[in-house]
Amino acid sequence: MVFRVFKYLYRFYKIKVLHPVDYARTLGVKIGKDCSIAINYFGSEPYLIEIGNHVQITADVRFFNHGGSWMFREVNPEFDYFGKIKVGNNVYIGNCALIMPGVTIGNNVIIGAGTVVTKSVQNDCILAGNPGKVVGNVNELYSRVEKYNLNIKSMSNLEKQKYLLKLTDEKFITK
Repeated sequence: MVFRVFKYLYRFYKIKVLHPVDYARTLGVKIGKDCSIAINYFGSEPYLIEIGNHVQITADVRFFNHGGSWMFREVNPEFDYFGKIKVGNNVYIGNCALIMPGVTIGNNVIIGAGTVVTKSVQNDCILAGNPGKVVGNVNELYSRVEKYNLNIKSMSNLEKQKYLLKLTDEKFITK
């Protein structure tokens, strides 16, 4: 009983107190430098996940290292298969994206919100949809949005709010 309470408190500490990057590392996820991670769920085999440098993983992203094994266990009770997941350097993974087993995401990649990544992704791609499809190139996107760059990243939230509210509409991107 005491062990169960201690185990619960330790898990609570890891999930709620540790920084998400530190928590992921305690689970065995390999994580590079300068990463921003907003999740604390890395599936049942987190030690099969490798994340490169300068990667941002936003809220509600899910990693899956296996799937579908259960339905084959009537024939073979021990049946299991797995896939490692590798995320390259300089990658952004949008909210609610699902990363499936065996996927490698290249360098300089943007994964759109809600994307289901079922196949490996080459470098410099923008992937979106279900299933994920290449919808653009990161370098081309930069060329299109560079004129909207405001260089305000270091401002406080209040400074940014005041600055943005004073701008005219042509300073913002439109779709």
